Amino acid sequence: MRCLKCRDKASVEMRRHNAAYCAPHYVDFFRSHVLRNIKSKKMFGHSEKILVAVSGGKDSLGLWDVLTHLGYKTTGLYIDLGIGEYSVRSREKSEAFADSIGGKLVVKDVREAYGEDEMGITELSKALRRAPCSGCGLTKRYVTNQVAHELGFDVLATGHNLDDETATLMGNVLHWQMGYLARQSPVLESTHVRLARKVKPLYTFTERESLSYVLIRGIDYIEEECPNAHGALSILYKEALNTIENQSPGAKSSFLMGFLDRAKPLIEAAEDVELAECIQCGEPTTAELCAFCRMWDRAKSARRLNRGKI
Repeated sequence: MRCLKCRDKASVEMRRHNAAYCAPHYVDFFRSHVLRNIKSKKMFGHSEKILVAVSGGKDSLGLWDVLTHLGYKTTGLYIDLGIGEYSVRSREKSEAFADSIGGKLVVKDVREAYGEDEMGITELSKALRRAPCSGCGLTKRYVTNQVAHELGFDVLATGHNLDDETATLMGNVLHWQMGYLARQSPVLESTHVRLARKVKPLYTFTERESLSYVLIRGIDYIEEECPNAHGALSILYKEALNTIENQSPGAKSSFLMGFLDRAKPLIEAAEDVELAECIQCGEPTTAELCAFCRMWDRAKSARRLNRGKI
């Protein structure tokens, strides 16, 4: 297996592209394709301020690394969800990486900002008696939107890769979640003054391709999965899609790109939805009280009841 560019021994094989690259040329390939995604989808320009949501994992740290080397104005955002030692190690990885590139990292602790009595995502899910991932996803979306607005960022970038996007697409199609399908795009324009544009520059790269970049670059990331993710349907969907991809390289990309091409009217219609402001926190919402406030208020009330406080 030889590098497509220099014919030296290849380090990374990409079956769906019928190509292979040595380490230096793979880094060049990865960065150039991220740049192509940014420009082709008009995600952002060099004059805009970009907030990169980082988790300490390979994708988000890899994205921050690429954007830094491409010369964009970036700041990292780490959300401490209070998931025991996992959150402690994730935060350490994020802080260490920020130091290594001389970047600024904003840390938001949900226990301090929104919870009470050290109530994080794990305690939230227990109080509500629901799967942790649902409350976690809603909380991360809320916090990233809020921080991006408060600190004056133009763009919010996340490290979602092709595997993430196709697994989400499969779940939304299986359950015909039309509202979620309408918002599954690599670029979501701002539809309210308190919402930054949301972008996913890695949406065309598989998890393996993203990992290859991070390993070549020597980026230290947290390898273990979130302990709350055990049994999540997204893992099942990824396994199913990987099985298909192994038999038919390029299937995941065809699935996502085909959807994005045919769903343009659906995605464009979602941008016309009129948003109000939550009567409690002021964040954009389609209801009087936003889903985030409803969820955390219910959890706090349930927790107080369980502890005999009210």
